Amino acid sequence: MTENLVKGSVMDMDVRNCKKCGKLFNHAIGPVICPLCKEQLEEKFQEVKKYIRDHPGCGIAEVSDECEVSQQQIKQWLRDERLQFSEDSPVGLNCENCNAMIRSGRFCDKCKLEMTHSLQNMYKSEHKPVEHEKPKDYKDNARMRYLDH
Repeated sequence: MTENLVKGSVMDMDVRNCKKCGKLFNHAIGPVICPLCKEQLEEKFQEVKKYIRDHPGCGIAEVSDECEVSQQQIKQWLRDERLQFSEDSPVGLNCENCNAMIRSGRFCDKCKLEMTHSLQNMYKSEHKPVEHEKPKDYKDNARMRYLDH
């Protein structure tokens, strides 16, 4: 009986190796990194955010060197809309749809708006009530009618 309990509980867990440190941990959602590495990454994020705020106009390479964070990680934070460089910064990303320059995220405002309208129109067309022909009510025709003279 105890064997079944132990086996059942282990099988229900999603145990994985952390991509950063290699330790086993119970993975729930998000990136496959352990809670300790996740905490360290969040500390790095706060450091990068402060550096960008204190040094407007800096670029990704400079932030990467000064904060000892990979350029790829900084770009990921930009795509996730957790970071945004100042308007005078040379840093920009390309919209994944039209290739326009954007400050953060995956899509420019124009493409976001188009996708929103597309989804709304698709939703409306899928949920449009079907109009059925009204069945004839023979009772109405059977009533006596009065004519005004």
